[in-house]
Amino acid sequence: LQVLLQGLVGDGQQVVSALPWLDAAQRQQLLDFAAPRERFPMEGEAGLLHRRFEAQAARTPEAIAVEYEDQALSYAQLDARANQWAHRLRAAGVGPDRLVGLCVERGLELVVGVLAILKAGGAYVPLDPAYPRQRLAYLLEDAAPVLVLVQPGCRSALPDSAVPVLELEAQGCAGQPTHAPQVPGLAPGHLAYVIHTSGSTGQPKGVMVEHAQVARLFAATQAQFGFGPQETWTLFHSFAFDFSVWELWGALLHGGRLVVVPQLTTRSPMAFYRLLCERGVTVLNQTPTAFYALIAAQAGLEAQALPSHRLKWVVFGGEALSLRALQPWVARHGDQAPVLVNMYGITETTVHVTHRVLTGAEIAGEAASVVGRALPDLGIHVLDGRGEPVPVGVVGELHVGGAGVARGYLGRAQLTAERFIANPFADAAMPRLYRTGDLGRWRADGTLEYLGRNDDQVKIRGFRIELGEIEAQLRGLAGVADAAVVAREASEGDKRLVAYVVAQAPATLELAHLRSALAAQVAEHLVPAAFVVLDHLPLTANGKLDRDALPAP
Repeated sequence: LQVLLQGLVGDGQQVVSALPWLDAAQRQQLLDFAAPRERFPMEGEAGLLHRRFEAQAARTPEAIAVEYEDQALSYAQLDARANQWAHRLRAAGVGPDRLVGLCVERGLELVVGVLAILKAGGAYVPLDPAYPRQRLAYLLEDAAPVLVLVQPGCRSALPDSAVPVLELEAQGCAGQPTHAPQVPGLAPGHLAYVIHTSGSTGQPKGVMVEHAQVARLFAATQAQFGFGPQETWTLFHSFAFDFSVWELWGALLHGGRLVVVPQLTTRSPMAFYRLLCERGVTVLNQTPTAFYALIAAQAGLEAQALPSHRLKWVVFGGEALSLRALQPWVARHGDQAPVLVNMYGITETTVHVTHRVLTGAEIAGEAASVVGRALPDLGIHVLDGRGEPVPVGVVGELHVGGAGVARGYLGRAQLTAERFIANPFADAAMPRLYRTGDLGRWRADGTLEYLGRNDDQVKIRGFRIELGEIEAQLRGLAGVADAAVVAREASEGDKRLVAYVVAQAPATLELAHLRSALAAQVAEHLVPAAFVVLDHLPLTANGKLDRDALPAP
C-alpha cells in the first residue's frame, strides 16, 4: 500500500501525497481544536516576575518562602537579600536583556541569585556546577554573559574564561540597600532566562524566554489548580531544566513554601519520599521515569512509621507517560489524593503546553500518554510534512502557537527561522508556530495523545521504526512498569533493537512470555532482538531517561 500511495494517479499530474486529507467541515473542526480560547495580557508590573514576587512579599512578609535542609528564609528576608545583590549587579552593568551566568549549588542562594538577576533587569543563564567543564565552557562561549554570579564553592567548576566573575558570598552585598533597585525601561517583553536544551547537532541551543511568557503561564493554569499560600512545593529538578521554572515560580508567585531538594536526595527515591512526607509537600512535579521509581520506593517504605503524605497534586512533564505504570499508585491512593495531571510541554513554549487530569478508570484501561487540551492561551496544530492538518487519529508533528512561544534561539537566526515559523492559518492570537519535532494525534473529543519524538525514528533492514511506538506497546503489557527501546549496532552496519523493561512490583518478568506478548501486538520487525530487565531506568540530571547509560545486553 505504501508503494502504491507513492505512485501517480489520474492523468499522472498529481501524486497521492498531495491530495487533500480533509473536507471543509473536517478541516474547520481541526482548526477549532487548535484555536486559543482566552488571552491573559501581561502588561506593566503584572508581567514582571520579580515585581509579582515583591507584591507577594509585601502581603506575607513573615511566611517561609524557601527552605533547604535546616535553613530557611521568609519572604521579607529573601526579598531584602535579593535586593542587595541586585544593587551589586546593577553597579556591574546588568540591565534589560543582559545575560548573567548563575553557577550555584542547590540551596537558598540559588533562589537568591535568580531573583537578584531579575531585579537587576537581567536574565539568568543556568550553569549547573554538576555539568562537565567542557559543557560549561560551551555555555559560557555561546551565551557570552556580561558576568557570572558564582558561589565560592563552585568557582573551581568553572572553566577559564574572560567573563568577569562575581562571588555570591555572605559579605559580598554588605552595605547595599535592601530596597529594590530601579531599572528604567524594564518591561515584560525583556528576557527572564536563557536555558540551553540539547540540539540535534550535538551542541546545546539557548532558548530565550521573556518575563511575560512565564507570568502568563500561571494566569493560564490558575483556574485548573487554584494554587495559593497553603501549598508546599519542591524544587526537585536542576535549575538548568525548565521544569524548575514551574516549581520555583509556582511557589513564590502564590505565597507558597519552596523546599529545595538536596542533590543526594534527588538520587534516592526512598529518601525523596521521606522528604515529601516530613515536609508536608502538597505539589509534586516529576518526570514519569522519576515518579515510577518513587512508586516502587513508597511500596518499600510501607512498613516504616512515616507520616502520611499530604500531596494534593502530582504534575507530570518532560516525557511520555505510561498510564498503566501508575496503576500501583492509584490502587493505594485513588485518583483524588493526590490528583494526577499530565502536562506536555517544551522549553521553547515555556514549560507547559497542555493539561489533562487523569482518572482511575482511564489509568486502568489506557497505555497511551494522553496529554489533554492546550492551555487556554495556547493552540496546537497537528500537521503533516506539507504543513497541512491531519485527520483525527492520524499521526503528525505538533506545532504550538500562542502567548507562551519563546522569543527564539540565542544567536541562531537561521535555526529560529526554521523552527519558529509564521502561522499559515492566519490566527491573530498565535502569529507564530513552534515546530516541536514531537509526534501526536487528535482524539475525537479534541484531546491530544503524545507519541514521542520524530527523531526517535530509526531505520533497520529497510524498515522505518518509531521507537516510541514499541515502548508504548511494551508499557501496555501485563507486569511492565516502564520500558525503553534503543537501536544498538551489533556489528558495523548491523543495527538491532534492544528493549529495557522494569517490572511492576512484585511481578517478575518472563522474557520469553514478554517477547511473545509483544509479537502478538506488533509486526515482526518491531520485536526487539534482545530484552534486558532493569530495577529502574537510568536518569539524566534533568530526571529524564538517560539512553546513553542503558547497559549493553
